Amino acid sequence: MPREATSTADRLVIVTGASRGLGHAIAAALFAPGTQLLTLSRGACELPPVAGAVHEDWRADLAEPVPLAERLGAWLAALAGDRLGSVSFIHNAAMLSTPAALSEVPLRELTRAARVNLEAPLVLSAAFLRATAGWSGQRRLLFISSGLGRSAMAGAASYCATKAGLDHLARALALEEAARPHGARVVSLAPGVIDTDMQVQLRGADPRAFAARSRFVDLHEGGQLLSPAMAAAKIVAFLERASFGNVPVADIRDPA
Repeated sequence: MPREATSTADRLVIVTGASRGLGHAIAAALFAPGTQLLTLSRGACELPPVAGAVHEDWRADLAEPVPLAERLGAWLAALAGDRLGSVSFIHNAAMLSTPAALSEVPLRELTRAARVNLEAPLVLSAAFLRATAGWSGQRRLLFISSGLGRSAMAGAASYCATKAGLDHLARALALEEAARPHGARVVSLAPGVIDTDMQVQLRGADPRAFAARSRFVDLHEGGQLLSPAMAAAKIVAFLERASFGNVPVADIRDPA
């Protein structure tokens, strides 16, 4: 059963794709006393209890974002938002369609990837911004993007396109929110190369269909992948910077 927020909660954190990998590590890193955490994932996000914190976990398919956005908007509207010092929405959920030329990828995979990677952040952000527009605390939107949104790679056209879309969404939202009282701060952040299931998928791709496969094998064998926990720590530190949102498109490897 959903649990009520504790009276000591000072911040609200929402994380998508939190059942495993980077999303789970981000949720765990942010789940601390004084926090109300909402996780949105297809699978369960299991976290040990934390005194003075509340975790609510919604099972949801981000490829069907409109019902989820409507539920989120109603849930946020029912909160006493003015008691919160900050609210952060981290769009982490993403999927990689089969690594291959676009013409060889199943059409249903392409549609699902576009919905999870770009349509869901677009629709959920709209609901979030609408429901929290009158809140006086800090509001932060963080899109977990990718270097592939800024540097194209054959065999990953849908992933490149959707991540580039996230970057430009952040630019446009930053302009809109800058013109509003208490506007949200918005960033699309490339998090570096992380040892997740997506990397396993890239390394396991058919080399005849995905010429860049060896690049990802070399990264793994060379020990160049960040663990999800290490990457999450860097992302949380970036989220908590006073300068967050000064530049709407950023890379975790950029100097502070």
